[in-house]
Amino acid sequence: EADVFGQNFRPGVAEKNGFDYETLKAINPALVYVSISGYGQEGPHAHLPGTDAVGQALGGVTEAYAGPGESMRTGIVSVADESCALLAFGGLLAALHCAKTTGVGQKVETSLVAGVVRLMGWTLTTTMWRNRNPITGTRINGTRKRPGIAASFNDIDGRPLVFQLGHRDWKRAMEALGFYAVLEERGAEDLGLAIVSEEKKDLILSTLAELFATGSRDRWVELLRAVDIVSAPINTLLEASNDADVLANGYVAEKHYPEIGETLKVHGTPWRFSETPAEIGVAPKLGEHNEEILGRLGYDEAALEGLRERKVI
Repeated sequence: EADVFGQNFRPGVAEKNGFDYETLKAINPALVYVSISGYGQEGPHAHLPGTDAVGQALGGVTEAYAGPGESMRTGIVSVADESCALLAFGGLLAALHCAKTTGVGQKVETSLVAGVVRLMGWTLTTTMWRNRNPITGTRINGTRKRPGIAASFNDIDGRPLVFQLGHRDWKRAMEALGFYAVLEERGAEDLGLAIVSEEKKDLILSTLAELFATGSRDRWVELLRAVDIVSAPINTLLEASNDADVLANGYVAEKHYPEIGETLKVHGTPWRFSETPAEIGVAPKLGEHNEEILGRLGYDEAALEGLRERKVI
């Protein structure tokens, strides 16, 4: 009766225990079988166990979020787990649509490493084309005549903000902030010079760092947004959970848990459906549906009791 079956054991475990794709396909040819591993189904390390840390370590994300000269370290956010789950979900939907249309199921494979590699997107593509690692941290790129900048700086209280703009917006943004006269006085008003001179690049960035440190983050972001420059405060996780846009769009929600008598903040839904609004539910307890599901598979009460005694369920 199932449309989809999923498992995330390392390659070979499903075959050993009799729930591999070929076995289940023989029972239900329209089944979509989703298999998630650490490294992928092929390759020299396919047999090894994998966790989120492995995906982060091998997929390149650690370099992407390290500044120049900083050591690469895996982070506390489950980047590999979450990106892999999204890939699995997308692959599942595509295969399920095919199965519903043709009556033919299939096996969908992805991995933690695949999730992070895909997440690196255009940055990984240009790294491969250029055959050299990207410049991390503050970026001034483009050409001498068409430079761009994406940079973060700390305010007077050490709180970070970010802005990004192209060459047409540079002077307008600096004037809005009140920085342009100082940049001009120091010979740092031409962003394009940073492309051809490391000395000028360092001068521009150090001047900006000095100027941003004279005022508040909220004020700088307000001034930049007033002239239509992409800018935002850089949130901590706690700040993100209370961000006005996050709350307004329901990306964080509140859910009451009767068993503990508390209302807690949880992830909301990243989608908004016009006709069938999503509702945040409560996950079932561990083993809550054992009897219902195993009963449908032919296990009677005696068999279930045997499984309980052996602590299988």
